[in-house]
Amino acid sequence: MRRLFSLLVLMICTMPAWADSVDQLYKAAGWPDQRAHFTDAVSAAQQRYHNSLPPAVYQALVSNSNQRFQAQAMDSRALAKLRSALPDPAPALTFFQSPLGRKIVAAELLATRKDQLAKNAKGLPKIQASDDRLLIIGHLAQALPAREAGAEVSLAIAGVAADSLSSMIPGLFGAGQAQGLLDGQRQRLMSQIGEDLNNTLLYVYRNLSDAELEAFATFAESAEGRAYYQAAIAAVRAGLAVGQNPTQP
Repeated sequence: MRRLFSLLVLMICTMPAWADSVDQLYKAAGWPDQRAHFTDAVSAAQQRYHNSLPPAVYQALVSNSNQRFQAQAMDSRALAKLRSALPDPAPALTFFQSPLGRKIVAAELLATRKDQLAKNAKGLPKIQASDDRLLIIGHLAQALPAREAGAEVSLAIAGVAADSLSSMIPGLFGAGQAQGLLDGQRQRLMSQIGEDLNNTLLYVYRNLSDAELEAFATFAESAEGRAYYQAAIAAVRAGLAVGQNPTQP
């Protein structure tokens, strides 16, 4: 009984520190900032429909997307999934709090800023690189869930209008039909993203030296890195709740 009591005390004492580590990782890896950039993209998508939809339909679009992508709810869903999917956040936290980790996060946040997205709306410039750098980028492209994350974000933005239409015409698509369409579109988007992924990564991480890029790839390919990125894509899906009812756990 004494041993059990000691174990319970130890668990209670360590749980706040573990939870704090997940919260710290969430912030250190740039999640709140990326969510803010996504909110900007949703606002831009709403504006694109402003003059092309009847007022009632447009208002439904804005109301539905604002509810689905409410900032606090998105953060809560993503953070909860990251916490449940990543048993040990310490290695990833150490990496992203390092000078290299901070440089990587800064590069990723710059790439997804609304002014940068507008600047590159017609496509990214073609980046020239040495064979060694291309080899490192190839490893990163395999290790990072960039295809999956990009597809989820694209589906979420596209779903702004689809959700509103479905809410105004209940039963427009059966559950199975809707899921089949969603899965097919997800695969097509992943394939499209993959076609230019190496150049995208070369552009996003263009200010990293070859040595820094290799250190990044080493982390991403490590057991700790794989664990983080697997948990991260699960958290992205939970936060965006594409094809799901975001009020459900």
